[in-house]
Amino acid sequence: MRRRFVAEEKAAAIRRVAGGEAVTSVARSTGIDRKRLYEWYRKYQEGGAEALQATGRPRKQAALNAPARAWQDGGDEAAALRRQLAEQQRKIGEQEVDLDFFRRALRQLEEARRTTATRGGAASTKSSKR
Repeated sequence: MRRRFVAEEKAAAIRRVAGGEAVTSVARSTGIDRKRLYEWYRKYQEGGAEALQATGRPRKQAALNAPARAWQDGGDEAAALRRQLAEQQRKIGEQEVDLDFFRRALRQLEEARRTTATRGGAASTKSSKR
């Protein structure tokens, strides 16, 4: 069975590594796999102490407070909105290209119909006499 480490245990191990202690000695003394300790240290460097929180399904209170924290953080929300705006602008650009293509194709079809109709060409439907 896989052992679970609470955030305090993770933070204590990370503090030791950040303080200059060798990862191998910290891993041996705490019973944490070296690879996992390196992973936690990387997460800590990227996201601080909050990145060390337990993975998996959040507890009920944490899930209820998540929208409030997201609103208070603001920076993440602004970055997410910028990404969403960029994605929507990209999609609009693709749609404009598609519309231009279909407009040109429609114009060509209309011009082809006009030229056959003015020359006394055949009707566009098959004859019913067969």
